[in-house]
Amino acid sequence: MQNSHDKYISAFSTRYASDEMQHLFSEEKKFRTWRRLWIALARAEKDAGLNITDEQIAQLEEHKDDINYEVAQEREKLVRHDVMSHVYAYGQQCPDAKGIIHLGATSCYVGDNCDIIVMKEALQLVLKKLVCVISQLSEFAKDYKDLPCLAYTHLQPAQLTTVGKRATLWTYELCLDYKALLRCADDLCLLGVKGTTGTQASFVELFEGDVAKIKQVEEQVAKELGFDSVVPVSGQTYSRKFDFEILSALSGVAQSASKMCTDIRLLASFKEMEEPFEKNQIGSSAMPYKRNPMRCERVCSIARYVIADIINPSFTSATQMFERTLDDSANKRIAMSEAFLGVDSILNILINVTDGLVVYPKVIESRVMAELPFMASENIMMKAVKKGGDRQELHEIIREHAQDAAKVVKEQGQPNDLISRIEKDDRFGLTIEEIEECVNPSDFIGLCPLQVEEFCENVVAPILADNADSLHIESELHV
Repeated sequence: MQNSHDKYISAFSTRYASDEMQHLFSEEKKFRTWRRLWIALARAEKDAGLNITDEQIAQLEEHKDDINYEVAQEREKLVRHDVMSHVYAYGQQCPDAKGIIHLGATSCYVGDNCDIIVMKEALQLVLKKLVCVISQLSEFAKDYKDLPCLAYTHLQPAQLTTVGKRATLWTYELCLDYKALLRCADDLCLLGVKGTTGTQASFVELFEGDVAKIKQVEEQVAKELGFDSVVPVSGQTYSRKFDFEILSALSGVAQSASKMCTDIRLLASFKEMEEPFEKNQIGSSAMPYKRNPMRCERVCSIARYVIADIINPSFTSATQMFERTLDDSANKRIAMSEAFLGVDSILNILINVTDGLVVYPKVIESRVMAELPFMASENIMMKAVKKGGDRQELHEIIREHAQDAAKVVKEQGQPNDLISRIEKDDRFGLTIEEIEECVNPSDFIGLCPLQVEEFCENVVAPILADNADSLHIESELHV
C-alpha cells in the first residue's frame, strides 16, 4: 500500500517553497484556471452572437471549482490527451453545456493562457517577497552606514568601506532584479484565442468571417482574465521567448542572492557577521561549537539550480519549429515551475536572514586595526613631508618598516606593529599624537555614509513607496 514516504516528492514541496507558490503550480490551480478560461470563452462567444444560453454558462460556473479528477484521469488513459480528458470530465458535470465547452479553441487556448496567468501571479508573489528583502537590507545598510570594515579586492584586504555600504551593493543588485521582474510582469499578455496555427481560422468559421466579432471575443476573454492585451501574432503557442525572459529575470535573483550569501558566509568565517542562529539550532553532529551559516549555504545551493535552469527555456525557444512542436511541453512543465519554486525558496530564506543579521563591531574593529597601519602609512608620510621631511627618503623608510611589520605578522603571528615602529623613528619628526591622528578608521571610508543615504533615498525609497504592503512579511522556514 502506497503512502507519502514510498515515492519521490520534490524537495521544494517538502522543505523549501512556500504554500502560496506551491499552490500556484498545483493541479488544482491549473485545472480551475482552465475552467475559468472555458467559461470566459463561452461567455464571450455568447455575447458575440453564438447560440449559447445563460443556463449553459451558469452550469459551467456551478462546477468550475469541483474538479472531478478521477474521471479526467481515467479518460486520459484512454485518449492520451490531457485537455480533451478535462473537456470530457467537465462535460460530465455540465451535460447541458458539454457541447459548447472549448468551442473553436485548441489545447493551447487553455494550456498557454493558463501558464501566462499563473506566471503573472507567481511573478507578483516573487516581487512582493523581493521588496521585503530590499526593505530589510536597506534598513540594515542605514544602521551600519558609518561602521568601518575591511574592503576586499582579489579576496585580499584593500582599503576600508563600511558594513552598510557593502550591504548597498547587495541591495542594488536586488533592485536591478526587481526592475527586470516588474518589466516581465508588466509585459506579459495572453495568447488569446488564436486557433490551431495562430490564424484564428476556426473563429472565422464560427462567426462567418465577421472580424469585428472575433476581435470582440478575444478582447473580452483577455479582460475577464485580467489582461489588457493579447499577443499580436502567434503560431499555436505564445512565443517561448516569454519563458526565456522570465527565467532570465528569476536567474538574476538567484545570482544576486548567491553573491550576497557567499559574502555573508565569508564574513561569518571571519567572525564579523552571522546569519540568525537559533537557541536550539545544531551546527554540526560532531562539533557542538559549530555555528554553520546553513541558511546562506542553502541559498547558494538552490541558486545554482535556478541559474543552471536557464538552459531549458533557451533550448525550448530555439527548438520550437514552425507554428509549434511538442519539444516544449515536458521540459516546460518542469523548468518554469521549478524556477519559480526555487526563487521562492531563496526569498523565503533571505527574508529570514536579512531580518536578523548579527554584526560583531569589536571583531570588525580588530581586523581593521590589523590592516589600517599599512593604509595609513601614506597619510603619515604626507604629514611628515609637510613638516619638512623628504618624500623619497620617508617613502623608503616606511617601506622598510612595513616589510618588517608584515614579517612579524606573518612569520611570528604577532600584531601589526608598524605604527609603533614609526612612532619610535625620529626621522619622521612627528609626535605620537600626530601619528595617531592618521590612524582613525573613519577617515578612510570616503563617502560611504553619504552614498548609503543617497542610495536608500533615490533608489530604494521609490520601490518601497510603490509596494507599501510588502515591507514586512513573515517567513517560516521548515528546516
